[in-house]
Amino acid sequence: GQMTRRGNPLRLRGMTWNHSRGHTPMVATAQRFSELNPGVEIIWEKRSLQEFADQPIDQLAERYDLLVIDHPWAGFASAAGLLVPLDEHLPAPFLADQAANSVGSSHQSYCFAGHEWALAIDAATPVASWRPDLLAAGDLPRTWNEVLQRARAGAIAMPSVPVDTLMNFYMVCSTLGHDVCQGDDCVVSPQVGLQALGMLRELAVVLDPVFWDLNPVGVYEAMTLTDRYTYCPFAYGYSNYSRPGYARRLLEFGDTVELDGQRCRTTLGGAGLAISSRCAEIKTALNYVAFVADPVCQRTLYFDSGGQPGHRSAWTDDRVNATCRNYFRNTLPALDHAFLRPRYPGYICFQDRAGVPIRDYMRKGGDARSVLATLNRLYRESQKESHP
Repeated sequence: GQMTRRGNPLRLRGMTWNHSRGHTPMVATAQRFSELNPGVEIIWEKRSLQEFADQPIDQLAERYDLLVIDHPWAGFASAAGLLVPLDEHLPAPFLADQAANSVGSSHQSYCFAGHEWALAIDAATPVASWRPDLLAAGDLPRTWNEVLQRARAGAIAMPSVPVDTLMNFYMVCSTLGHDVCQGDDCVVSPQVGLQALGMLRELAVVLDPVFWDLNPVGVYEAMTLTDRYTYCPFAYGYSNYSRPGYARRLLEFGDTVELDGQRCRTTLGGAGLAISSRCAEIKTALNYVAFVADPVCQRTLYFDSGGQPGHRSAWTDDRVNATCRNYFRNTLPALDHAFLRPRYPGYICFQDRAGVPIRDYMRKGGDARSVLATLNRLYRESQKESHP
């Protein structure tokens, strides 16, 4: 409702991530919310994509009222009591709508230990992308082997910083029929793990070395700023690059290629909007997070400001899809099919460290068995950690 305050505005501070998808929609929704609620000011700051994945959430929760978070933090945030359990405050019909309109497991990904710790305002998973001006729809690779052939010709782009390398490892294991981290002491069966490492190494050998230092945003910039790379088989999707005027050239996005007759099953990403338990103005914060996650806002103001909505009605909306070469409709099957990462309290410790040995093996080769042994050791260690 309307809020009037004489003198000082009621001020909330938020922290999000530094991209047109992560920052601009928060600024736009904050601006509109303050126009609708005079006397309220919401200030959004931003951190890098790497910090978004890594920076301990407890440090942020002490300094900010609102946080855009990565769902693998849910277990740690829950155990440490860092966030407001939204299910105790938001209306049940609102939360039921959020759950019913989840994109893949997005809504569920912020639910841990019986509470909803964030609203899924953003949804993503690795998908395929290409330059439609350079690659006709009929010429797209359809299988893993066809991707390998294109990579040998130098036309393939692929993010290969440690965390993306780890997500690709999860993807190959999942697609081969074995989701990772399902047991207590072993990341994946030796047979599947060795096969996955071998396949990733085979692809890496023919990849342009520039990609070892690029995350998905870096890959999309390389694909749109130059004409060197025509196809990316898997990287977290960004609808911004499908929108006229955003980049020098448009990208088109779609589902992944097949491996042994199965579509590659990628690893769910996305971002959630949470309230710090230290927030002094919880009622206003709750009104704001409900405003951002509202289906109408999600498919209009939030999307129009560069956001990649988490509400399913936006993904199927005709106007939204017409604006971005059907990015949402074409990639929705990949999101619905995506693997939900573990979220136990120490998981981030594993995610932070496990990509490096895989990436080293992809680059230099070596002993794949010792890589798996390292992953298993890191996994067991992370289960004892309650604090990243």
